[in-house]
Amino acid sequence: MASRIGVYFDQSSIGGGLDVEALSDGVSKKWGTLTPVVKVLPVLAAEKARDEIRADIEENELDGVLLCGTSPRVDWDLYKFDGVIVDRVNLREQCVLSYKNPDGSTVEEGDDAPELLVNLATDYLNMGVVRLQKTTAPEAAPVESVRRVLVLGGGWTGLTAARNASIAGLEVVLVEKGDVLGGKTLNLHQTIPLHAPYVEAHATGIEQKIADVESDANIKVLKGSVLTKLAGMPGEFTAIVKTPTGDEEIAVGAVVLATGWQPQDAKLLAPLGYGNVPNVVTSAEFEKMVKEGTMTARRVAFILNTSLCDGGDIYAPFCADEAAPAEAAAEAPAEGEEAGPKCKDLESIRHLPYSNSISSVVALKQANYVCDKFEGAQAFILYDSMVVQGIHERYYKAAQDRLGIMMSKADIREVREGANGTVSVLCDNTLIGDDIQIDVDMVVLPTGIVPSTAKDAIMNFEYRQGPGFPDLDLFDGFADSNYICFPYETRRTGVYAAGCVRQPMTLDSCEEDAIGAAMKAIQCIESANRGVAVHPRSGDLSYPIFNFVRCTQCKRCTEECPFGALDDDEKGTPKPNYSRCRRCGTCMGACPERVISFANYNIDQIGSMIREVNVPADMKKGGPRVIILACENDAYPALDMAALRGKPWSPYVRIIPVRCLGSVNAIWVADAMSKGIDGVMMLGCKYGDDYQCHFVKGSEICNRRKENIAETLNRLGVEPDRVEQYEVAIDEYDKLPGMIEGFMNMIFEKGPNPFKGY
Repeated sequence: MASRIGVYFDQSSIGGGLDVEALSDGVSKKWGTLTPVVKVLPVLAAEKARDEIRADIEENELDGVLLCGTSPRVDWDLYKFDGVIVDRVNLREQCVLSYKNPDGSTVEEGDDAPELLVNLATDYLNMGVVRLQKTTAPEAAPVESVRRVLVLGGGWTGLTAARNASIAGLEVVLVEKGDVLGGKTLNLHQTIPLHAPYVEAHATGIEQKIADVESDANIKVLKGSVLTKLAGMPGEFTAIVKTPTGDEEIAVGAVVLATGWQPQDAKLLAPLGYGNVPNVVTSAEFEKMVKEGTMTARRVAFILNTSLCDGGDIYAPFCADEAAPAEAAAEAPAEGEEAGPKCKDLESIRHLPYSNSISSVVALKQANYVCDKFEGAQAFILYDSMVVQGIHERYYKAAQDRLGIMMSKADIREVREGANGTVSVLCDNTLIGDDIQIDVDMVVLPTGIVPSTAKDAIMNFEYRQGPGFPDLDLFDGFADSNYICFPYETRRTGVYAAGCVRQPMTLDSCEEDAIGAAMKAIQCIESANRGVAVHPRSGDLSYPIFNFVRCTQCKRCTEECPFGALDDDEKGTPKPNYSRCRRCGTCMGACPERVISFANYNIDQIGSMIREVNVPADMKKGGPRVIILACENDAYPALDMAALRGKPWSPYVRIIPVRCLGSVNAIWVADAMSKGIDGVMMLGCKYGDDYQCHFVKGSEICNRRKENIAETLNRLGVEPDRVEQYEVAIDEYDKLPGMIEGFMNMIFEKGPNPFKGY
């Protein structure tokens, strides 16, 4: 812990009429020998100031430096002093710029700072000093990383990832369950255009990719093989691969998941005639016919509007009448076998609309096949919405201009058998304004893309939380993180999804995805080797430290960890896997015994900051006091943004950044209430189906815990709504002052905390 702290004020960034010299004197008087150096410097973000700080560190043997001025999000890269803990006090954005008087007025330029603003700054300074005092310099927990990447899947995406990882200098093991490489790309006659001018389909070029991989000395290819177990943690995973010659144990540092997709069960297309009307096929079947030269139809309708198949409800259960017996059969262990974790089949009607962007460009390509093969041929594309992304708009426009291709928005009323072996498509609400009937030789229906992870665990993790990814239900089987900031992420650190197992993609998108996933795998290996977090807290040296003497084996930490970083033994004692950890602190927030802490973030640290808030004995004279626990990922930056845009808030709140709302421990609320704090606001990311939490479940977990906090407050005779959680996106900074104002109005109505003064 820091025992000799240098405190430095940035005169250039502190306004509002604050007497900075008086503030510095106050720090010296209160903290004495803990802060042997307290200085006011003209500009902190200058080399001269940094030189002075370095000289003070050496002369006074400082082990901590507290910089008071701008937000910690500003110029963070300028203040690094070897062997010294550095922290910041946000006096500009969240003190001076955000300040307004209780009557709503702000401080005029040239006026002295009002007492409430001085109190606000003083509280933040004291909170900053005690935070640094309770901080220990974290030490890395490196692993001897294996510089080898495991790539699962030998299709277009897997081949690209393997080749790029090899070019970067890493060994690669490529596991393909089939007997040949190439995956679904081998079934394609041609691909949509992948290069300029993006107007004509062409050969895929998959043969060259296969040849490049098979001739690469850095890549070991295992065909006819599957991953049966993945144990360990990033940097030192152990993979068990079942090969035709037996099980093979392979040490790997990270994994790229590129196992692709499979066609959706075509019986879902029965309402559009599939299986009932001759010459109604799927786009996958049509592609095969073209590739084999057996396609003879001259008039073809490509139906993209599949609303008949879902009855207008894409969230209806898939094959509900068959689901129960199938699930029961799957759950029943065979004689002599032990029941184990089962993989839920997540295939659904929703995979059809999810694949619409792919179905649209495939329809354009296959319509061109028809016109290419026969002079005077006609191809009809009937859609609800054509989804053609990016540069492929050129391909769409080229198809619009081609003689023989007709496109129209249409509702499909019926597909039925016509005269003389034709198929009749009855269309309503077309672009020409009439309901029409189109008689064609063949109808082609879209193929839904079902990710391999929707049907099988694939990864077979040897983790406490099970063999598959824990969030597949949310994404209907896609191994997609849904992160705005981290597109390759899964909830298993060191495993990076790419290609159609992540979301439906064209080959060019798969290529880009594969390269990105390979880069993330390399970054993960290097980070594990240095003992630092990969993301979102990139470079963080800290990790959860367990005081096992106090552990009661309640299993809350192992159950609530969003990333499966904790396994446990037969007694329930947690077993950390440090390079799996993303340093969110959810385990710390879950622990009722305060067993878990981080060197630079712990229960005592935040509790001590709360206790440093000066709470007036009389709320009518000094006003209430409210603690805001703000997530550092979205809420805290949004508060900065609001202040910088001239949107102030109540002078009675004190803001404490937290890593994630999932890290909030109930003891902090108890500390606040016992201190006489009148309310606690928790500002975090949005949760639910469209969550934005950087740690996936933090906000949601905090919301669940709030119910337990409410019960505790009720027993103490304190109104539960004095503690509230709010969801905020980073771009909703303009709403924050209103949220704070609404909460403060509620506190004024309720009056002081019953514990105030005790």
